[in-house]
Amino acid sequence: MAETYDLIILGSGPGGYVAAIRAAQLGLKTAIVERERLGGICLNWGCIPTKALLRTSEIYHYMTHADSYGLSCEKPGFDLGKIVDRSRKVAGQLNAGVKGLMKKNKVAVHEGVGTITAKGKLSVKQGDRTVELEAKNIIVATGARARDLPFAKADGKRVWTYRHAMVPTEMPTKLLVIGSGAIGVEFASFYNDMGADVTIVEMLPRILPVEDEEVSAFMDKALTKQGITLLKGAGVEKIEPGASSVKASIKGKDGKVETTEFSHVIVAIGIVPNTEEIGLEALGVETDRGHIKTNGYGQTNVDGIWAIGDVTGAPWLAHKASHEGVIAVEKIAGGNPHQMDKGNIPGCTYSRPQVASVGMTEAKAKEAGYELKVGKFPFIGNGKAIALGEAEGFVKTVFDAKTGELLGAHMVGAEVTELIQGYVVARQLETTEQELMETVFAHPTLSEMMHESVLGAYGRAIHI
Repeated sequence: MAETYDLIILGSGPGGYVAAIRAAQLGLKTAIVERERLGGICLNWGCIPTKALLRTSEIYHYMTHADSYGLSCEKPGFDLGKIVDRSRKVAGQLNAGVKGLMKKNKVAVHEGVGTITAKGKLSVKQGDRTVELEAKNIIVATGARARDLPFAKADGKRVWTYRHAMVPTEMPTKLLVIGSGAIGVEFASFYNDMGADVTIVEMLPRILPVEDEEVSAFMDKALTKQGITLLKGAGVEKIEPGASSVKASIKGKDGKVETTEFSHVIVAIGIVPNTEEIGLEALGVETDRGHIKTNGYGQTNVDGIWAIGDVTGAPWLAHKASHEGVIAVEKIAGGNPHQMDKGNIPGCTYSRPQVASVGMTEAKAKEAGYELKVGKFPFIGNGKAIALGEAEGFVKTVFDAKTGELLGAHMVGAEVTELIQGYVVARQLETTEQELMETVFAHPTLSEMMHESVLGAYGRAIHI
């Protein structure tokens, strides 16, 4: 006999487990199916453990620059094993937390490989045992995995994906990072601060290509100043792993191919959605280059089949998945939730310096035909930033000159991943430039730069 539920969720990442909790809150009898560990990639192998590593490299950076703060720290060192162990313990603690939340909310957890066998039916293979589940609605939240280079599969020894890069058994001496998106730049930042000689290869003309051009340019200078080599408009032609090193043939923007030896390579060239072998094809669920097509509520073209998170396409962000999960569940429960507005999803890169943004870049806004008011305020003009010893960076705001709508905000510098939410809230509330200018910001804080950037867009900045 099949176990019967109101809702089955396939995948327990930040989309799946949040959806399960919201479903339980709304009175739906809910089951969640997970083939690996509760919390998915984000909690176990992505967002959380990488931030633990980056916190370590941040502190190590301060230790090696203690003199700048009037402190002495002679011969700072580190234990790689303990660094990795701390990161894994952080992930483990949160994994246990998700287990507790499932139990608290009475969500049935089925560990195993799930396959949708028909509309409303899903089988879970648990070793030699198969469990049959039924529900009127099924949410697919299977996420995505790292994309391999077609000519060099990651082996965990010399060629790494993000998973391997989080649990290194040895510290790279000379590291090649292929790809300059958020994942690539974060790992480059971590390993560079820990002492590795780092090179980033990016096929496009600039690093962090989805960010505002001024942010990309600033990061280019900042990372170069830190000693990271940036090869833009370049591509890796061949990788030859050896016993103790790996040779990479890199084609530069001038067309010349040079072969350089590295100790390790991290491949960060994007992701592949986990849509294979879960029963979607037989049901006729529509996909686009592997990603499941959905509407603003997470509905697919097949009644009763929903999808959320990375499996549905860009932006591939945990907070987008969580929000989509809540929207989908509220729709399933008969509510009238808002549709997902991807223009209000913030993007963050937790490198040194950090990058954060929401909405349109200046270039995209111009392409869309807006007449603009643009403000920019530098960290060097902020008292708190100077006191922190973090005076590099800027805050940029883009407004519709006719209506005062905040079209986009772009930041680079210390703690901007925490600051960006102020602008996200402003966009969600459809706040105008006048309301932002009339808002009181606490002093001394980094957030004052947000105010000054808005003032600057209208020629009213005070401290510059």
